Amino acid sequence: MEAADDLVQEACVRALAKADQWDTSTRLDSWMYRIAQNAWYDKLRSTRSRGEVLDSEAAADVVDLDGRDVTESRLTLAAVVKCIGKLPADQQLVLLMVCIDGLSYKDTADALNIPIGTVMSRLARARRMLQAATDGEIAPGSIAKVESGS
Repeated sequence: MEAADDLVQEACVRALAKADQWDTSTRLDSWMYRIAQNAWYDKLRSTRSRGEVLDSEAAADVVDLDGRDVTESRLTLAAVVKCIGKLPADQQLVLLMVCIDGLSYKDTADALNIPIGTVMSRLARARRMLQAATDGEIAPGSIAKVESGS
C-alpha cells in the first residue's frame, strides 16, 4: 500500500511540475495514467540498477540484533527439538499437547483417555529430562536410556 501511495504522490508531483505541457484537448486521466506509468517504470529501472533501498527503521532492527544471541537461540532450539525427539512417545505427546498446542491437563487427559495424574507425571518427567539435557547434565542422545533406567 505504501508503494502505491508513493507512486500516486510521484505522479502528482510530476504532473504539477509539467502542468504547462498538458494539452487541454486530451483527457486528463489518460495524461495522468501515462505519467504514473512512466514513474513506475523509472522506479523499476532504478531498483534493478541500484538494488532495493532498505528502510532506515528496518535497518535499525537488523543492527539491534546480536548475532551471538541469535546463534545461541537457534542452537538451543535445535537442541531442545533433538531432545524432544529422544523422549519416549507418550511423554512427547503429552509435552506437545500441553506446551505447544496449549491444551489443559484435563483436555489432554480426555483426548488421550488417561488419568490427569498420568498427564502430570509424564509432563514432569519430560520437562525434567529436557532441562537436564539442555543444562548439559546428560547428552541429548541418552535421554531415552536415562528414562528407561539403562
